[in-house]
Amino acid sequence: MTVPSRYSRPAAIIAVLAGLAAVAQQPAAKKGPRPAMPAPWRPDDHAGFRSIFDGQSLQRWDGDPTFWRAANGEIIGESTPEKQLKVNTFIVWRGGQLKDFELKVDFRMNSTNSGVQYRSVELPEVGKWVMKGYQADIDFQNTYTGQLYEERGRGFLALRGQMTHILPGQPPQVIANLRSGDELKGLIKVNDWNQFHIIARGNLLVHILNGELMSQAIDDDVPNRALGGLLGFQMHVGPPMKVEFRNIWLKDL
Repeated sequence: MTVPSRYSRPAAIIAVLAGLAAVAQQPAAKKGPRPAMPAPWRPDDHAGFRSIFDGQSLQRWDGDPTFWRAANGEIIGESTPEKQLKVNTFIVWRGGQLKDFELKVDFRMNSTNSGVQYRSVELPEVGKWVMKGYQADIDFQNTYTGQLYEERGRGFLALRGQMTHILPGQPPQVIANLRSGDELKGLIKVNDWNQFHIIARGNLLVHILNGELMSQAIDDDVPNRALGGLLGFQMHVGPPMKVEFRNIWLKDL
């Protein structure tokens, strides 16, 4: 005998509710582990890096001994009223050519201008210890500190607070503003130690200062860009100055 539909509907509803209750009582499926959060910035993290300065001598470093010396765990460049620079001079690391790499170095200065030169070449026709190429810029007034400059080349490639794209025959194009240049300037210590962290990977160049992104560039100017070259530190012409570098760590990528 067939039960009329008005009697079958409540039974069906009760069955569905019972099924839902049974599902609700089952343990919830376990979720996989959450991805780890990025670790906070650590200025002393040198995993995978090697020290390229012994803290005592200028072994594998080549610069004018009139201006450059090693002392107190530092490479020191110093000019005086009696010993003035006539042209920008550099101390060059003779440990090899750099291609893709990361560099961490502390610096301090008391006047004028300096910089970390990388993927660079020497210009003996201009003078001994003269370099051309990419520079992580440093100056005492912090007008330029953190920017990407090309010494004796294309000039300003990425100002502080900019990400740029560089194409042949054109000025660098700003494709993103990182933070305001003045805001980033406020994070630079004056007359004290700062850490530069430079990353060069292919045509991507990144400048980080005290854990803050200062500037970066994508260099697609194939005729003029450099994918390898020398590392060095700069002393600039001008008033007497002193610049110090320490904790020099290099990682090949």
